[in-house]
Amino acid sequence: MRSFRGGVHPRCEKISAGKGIENTELPSKVVIPLHQNVGTPAQPVVKVGAEVKKGQKIGEASGAVSAMVHASISGKVTDISRHLYPAMGRSSVSVTIESDGRDEWHEDIKPHGDPDSLDKQQILSVIKKAGIVGMGGAGFPTHVKLNIPEGKKIDTVILNGVECEPYITADHAIMLDEPQKIIDGLKIIMRVTGASRGFIGIEKNKPDAIEVMKKACSGESSIRVVPLKVKYPQGWENALIRAILGIRVPADTLPLEFGIIVSNVGTAIAISDAVRLGYPLIERVVSVTGHGVAQPKNLRARVGTLFSDLIRQCGGFAGNPGKIIAGGPMMGFTVSDADVPVVKGTTSVLVLSESDVRIQNPRTCIRCGRCIAVCPGGLMPRMIALLSEKGRFKEAEGYFPLDCKECGSCAYVCPAKIPLVQLIQYAKADITARRIGGF
Repeated sequence: MRSFRGGVHPRCEKISAGKGIENTELPSKVVIPLHQNVGTPAQPVVKVGAEVKKGQKIGEASGAVSAMVHASISGKVTDISRHLYPAMGRSSVSVTIESDGRDEWHEDIKPHGDPDSLDKQQILSVIKKAGIVGMGGAGFPTHVKLNIPEGKKIDTVILNGVECEPYITADHAIMLDEPQKIIDGLKIIMRVTGASRGFIGIEKNKPDAIEVMKKACSGESSIRVVPLKVKYPQGWENALIRAILGIRVPADTLPLEFGIIVSNVGTAIAISDAVRLGYPLIERVVSVTGHGVAQPKNLRARVGTLFSDLIRQCGGFAGNPGKIIAGGPMMGFTVSDADVPVVKGTTSVLVLSESDVRIQNPRTCIRCGRCIAVCPGGLMPRMIALLSEKGRFKEAEGYFPLDCKECGSCAYVCPAKIPLVQLIQYAKADITARRIGGF
């Protein structure tokens, strides 16, 4: 079993593990944010009152790092305005579509057939038109990641099936349900990038997924499943590379500089569906889980479906909810309203019970050094936080806060309960603003 330096061992709480994927009901309406990716939001190409069909483009990519957005149901566009977005309380221009009940595909959605009949640029074009982004939560446009710059060579592709954050089981479910599509998507990625070998990293607390994926790639000499120790945040691509290949990628360097591309197992499925069937990315598997929901499930949900609809289809709340989180408890974002929509990067709707939520006031740092010991990036979280708290951001910059991935490992082990991640975010925001402003 392989692993990486640092990290923590939170309770797994995978209470929706073993639950097969269920299709959600056709939503009566969807609210589809046009900011579904890292980079520039898409721009609307439909107007209020327009009739649209499933798979029709409603948002055009508007920059070098941007992704197209498509209707996830057929119906009528009833609103285009800002709506709450499941990340840090932000909002995004969103297209609201009222269902017509027919759920008809747009006539442009057609199979592309065998990927071997397409060249690399044609496959990249298909992926771009499908609006595929990283589905592990990062949301980076996939056509940009796979478009390798001139002079760079990729020899290794790693698929991330780790799913190390507590509660979330969406990737586990799709590995059991669609292993052949994952292998197909991986082979397409390898073909586009020119990679000669592929790895699928899975933590050992998913033995059934390990066996299923090993069986799925048994005839592929260039693809191997790698079982990994259970540790958070092993899903961070630099930690995953360190665990599988033993290569340390510096925080300010992209993996492609080492000839490596990392993608999510869900992204591989989306690539297979786009290249073979012509499907744009309009749905994903979401874990609706936590002790605050009556019947935890793994649901295949349309992009734009409201969290409240998913929770209702899981039997509603189990008592009074203490907190609703988009994503997991370590890196997810608390939402103030259950009527926020699923986006392409939504891995989980986590409902914590009132007893799960405990407010603990921070105390004075006791200089135990635990935050340094667990930081997978080799940083000194307390020094960054201390300087940030005092407004000494230029000094904090010397401790490389921009290298922080905000995994929360430091805050998890802090006996003084200091909000280390929030203070580091504060420093990062100031440093970024000064760099953009040129002062």
